[in-house]
Amino acid sequence: MVYGEYESMLALQKIMPNFVPNPIGWGTYTSNPRIHFFICEFVDLTDDVPEINAFTKTLAELHRQALSPNGKYGFAIPTYKGTLPQYNKWTDSWEDFFSQSMRQFMMAEERSQGPDPEMQELCQSILKKVIPRLLRPLETGGRKIMPRLIHGDIWAGNTSTSVETNLPMVFDAACLYAHNESMWRKDNEKGVLLAYMSLSGTFSMAAYKTQDLKTIHQSVF
Repeated sequence: MVYGEYESMLALQKIMPNFVPNPIGWGTYTSNPRIHFFICEFVDLTDDVPEINAFTKTLAELHRQALSPNGKYGFAIPTYKGTLPQYNKWTDSWEDFFSQSMRQFMMAEERSQGPDPEMQELCQSILKKVIPRLLRPLETGGRKIMPRLIHGDIWAGNTSTSVETNLPMVFDAACLYAHNESMWRKDNEKGVLLAYMSLSGTFSMAAYKTQDLKTIHQSVF
């Protein structure tokens, strides 16, 4: 788990060195092999989330620069959201990668909370109907997505501003190469979403043209 965070922070630091604390190393206690650690540069941070325009502009720049090394979705080593491993196997299709990722989280939820027939039916509908309908247009009809390096767990608790430089910073990364808009969580503020989509210029009209996504977009914004 800490190895994944170290490699994630290192990948981000190589592209945007002022956007993350410098990762120093990771390892395991010789006295207790069950205890692991990750060390990074100390940065004095504010208590507030970053200024929206500066943050989203920096994030968009990361996504512009950080292309997948092999043109595939995934990551070279396992990374985690909390204690949950992400699906990181190198995959050619965004639809396939996203479906496998969702399936893995759905199975983890079922193991944790127990099976529920209604939830199982809903999950299958998402995997077999919703995801193909929304994502397949992104990579058909001559359209193509270039996987980009993403933080993997962006939310208010993993972002801040450097007191010294007044620049936005991110930490606690769980990186992977994916669609650059895939990281947004439901608890992100609408303003962040709108600012990012405007600055990145990558919100896909192919997907947006489906009536389903138009409805979602109108209800969110």
